[in-house]
This record gives sequence, C-alpha cells and structure tokens, in this order.
Amino acid sequence: MTEQHHTAVDGDQIADAAPTSSEPPPAATDDTLVSETVDNTEEDAAATEPMGAETLDADAEDLDTDLATDGDEAGADAPREGAVRRRPAKTADLEREGEVAADFLETLLDIADLDGDIDVDVDGDRAAVSIVDSEEGRVPRRLVGQDGKVLDALQELTRLAVQSATGERSRLMLDVAGHRAERRASLVTIAQKAIADVRATGEKASLEPMTAFERKVVHDEVLAAGLSSESDGVEPRRFVVVLPA
Repeated sequence: MTEQHHTAVDGDQIADAAPTSSEPPPAATDDTLVSETVDNTEEDAAATEPMGAETLDADAEDLDTDLATDGDEAGADAPREGAVRRRPAKTADLEREGEVAADFLETLLDIADLDGDIDVDVDGDRAAVSIVDSEEGRVPRRLVGQDGKVLDALQELTRLAVQSATGERSRLMLDVAGHRAERRASLVTIAQKAIADVRATGEKASLEPMTAFERKVVHDEVLAAGLSSESDGVEPRRFVVVLPA
C-alpha cells in the first residue's frame, strides 16, 4: 500500500518535528538544509545511538545478506558484543515508521521551501519512503548529492527521527527523485553480467566496491539465479564476489 503526502506549512507540525532547542531555529534555505544535514549526521547519530551499539548502520543493513550468504566469512559483518539487534517489525510498525518519516521530511521541505511529495510504502521487512516530484515542481537533485552522499545522510537523519519517535532502530529506505530505483536497475544489469561470466568460465567474479544497499541488490540477484555470493573487503571498499555453482 502506497500513500502520498503533500507538503504543507503547519506551525505546530514544524515545532513537533524539528530538533529540540532552547532557541528558535533560524530560517533555513535549501543550501543550508543540505550542508547541515551532511555535517550533522554523524554528530546526531552518536548522540541518539544507544550505548554499546557500535555497529555502523551500513554494516547493519548488509548484515542480513552477508550472514545468509557468507557463512563463516561473515565474521567481519557480525555484530560486536553488546550491539543492539532490531526486533522483527510487523507491517503496522513499518507503516508507523513511514508515517513518522513522512511527517519529518515534509517539515524539512517546508522549512527549506522545497517542492516535493512524499510516497510511503512497505518493501519487505522495511519501510520505504520516497521524495518525488510534485505538481508544484521538481525535487532538487542536490538532495541526492554526489554518489548519493547527501541522500545517505538524509536517510540516516530520517532514521534517527523515527527512532526518537518510536523507540526502535529504523532500517527504512529513503529515495529521492528515483535515484535508488535507477541505481538498483543498473546493479541488476551488473549482477546479471557477472552471473553469465561465472557460468561461462567457472571462475568467481569480484565486483566493484559497493554500499550495503548496493551489495544487497547484487546478493539478491545472484541468489535468484541459483548461484551464491559473499562480501569481501573492508568498508568503504567492501565488494561482492560471485561464486560458481
């Protein structure tokens, strides 16, 4: 089920969703929104993450896939002692995450006076939220940033807002202007070529370094083709290795 939200300026909503501060927040522009999102993400993550939860979010995203495909090789992605494991989410919980994320993102768009609608859905075991072009105008592509870095930071900030509201660690996926959808399509093509090469040569194939999200897409495609794969290397140069049958 997909729901669409339209941005609307609401004073009470902005006050509730914006970070707590003893001073009223200054007016923000789209440029300051983007830069502050990137600069403050790590600081906000450190302040919100429970003590002892040292596993990086990228590792947590890739954990499910690597544990299922790497076997003993998954040790590098195993959670550290004392790390917090997120309980399995029900559909109602994921829908709630999406609603909280949509409210938070609508507030950011309103403050920065940016166009865009919010689509909310559930994709498997996580909430899926997208900022899409609206009738009023296009979503600024600067919210994606070079190599999706601004999008990743905005996704992490949104997850923190959801965690603050629900008390549960969020694994929601955020997309802006279809960037992740387009990347997913290209990754499927890359994975299919690697699968064909492995079948033709009988030799394993190592792919380029990828993010946790990208590795999961490749792992899923390889598994669907009847082969196996594993992750190797160390972040940020971690990559997928497609193995022969």
